[in-house]
Amino acid sequence: MLIDYPGFNLRLARALRKKLPSLKILYYVSPQVWAWNRRRIVKMGRWLDLMLCIFPFEPVLYNTSGLKAIFVGHPLTEEMQAPTDIRDPRLIGLFPGSRQREVRKIFPIMQATASELLQTDPGLHFEVAAASESLAKIIRKDLRDDAAKFSVILGGARDLMQRASVALVASGTATLEAALSKLPFVLVYRVAWLTYFAARAVVRVKYIGMPNILADREIAPEFIQHQARPAQIALTVRRLLSDRSERTRMLNHFDSVAKRLSLGEAGTNAADAIIAALR
Repeated sequence: MLIDYPGFNLRLARALRKKLPSLKILYYVSPQVWAWNRRRIVKMGRWLDLMLCIFPFEPVLYNTSGLKAIFVGHPLTEEMQAPTDIRDPRLIGLFPGSRQREVRKIFPIMQATASELLQTDPGLHFEVAAASESLAKIIRKDLRDDAAKFSVILGGARDLMQRASVALVASGTATLEAALSKLPFVLVYRVAWLTYFAARAVVRVKYIGMPNILADREIAPEFIQHQARPAQIALTVRRLLSDRSERTRMLNHFDSVAKRLSLGEAGTNAADAIIAALR
């Protein structure tokens, strides 16, 4: 039973299949090969007996390539707290990512966007979710001159998603967490230009935010690379703060995404599928 971590587990699966041809090899949490390397699916079909998927569109891709796959639901639908209506209308959450290189590239854009917003609405305040103490230090250093309007919180990202009125979110799992928390947000992402061009050459999806991928449309605005300009981001955030119909439209789309991801208890569904495969 292989779980996530494709860099190691796909190599392990290949080695196990070669050494033990009759061994049952199951995989839980599909690698995102549908985004960057669909040709690997055919090879994976030779190494694996069953793929347990957490996104509803994945089984079709695997099954058409000869690898049996089942959608079991997404674990986040069980983990996230029920969305709350008690939100601070003046609070904006900033989620700059969990990797140092992300934070160094993305947080300055978020900080500049906050400055734009404060020019027209000085009553706003901001909380920044830091994934680790080392990242909190980087963020606090950048905030040295603006600390009065910002708070840096450690390990409280999901709580902040329950309290904020709008968020700026880096690409990744946090976009899905925000959608399941019914928190209106915009996606902000920037990497080194060489990394960006290399990714564009291999990535085969129209969007990078998972709610948008699931909806196959841009339900949460994406500001990527050269489009991640603070003035433009601030305009969209202001609209989400003040336009009730725009907020409602986004939240209705988030409801649809949540329904697509939920099949009851994902862990139980996965366990049942594993038992059935072993029988």
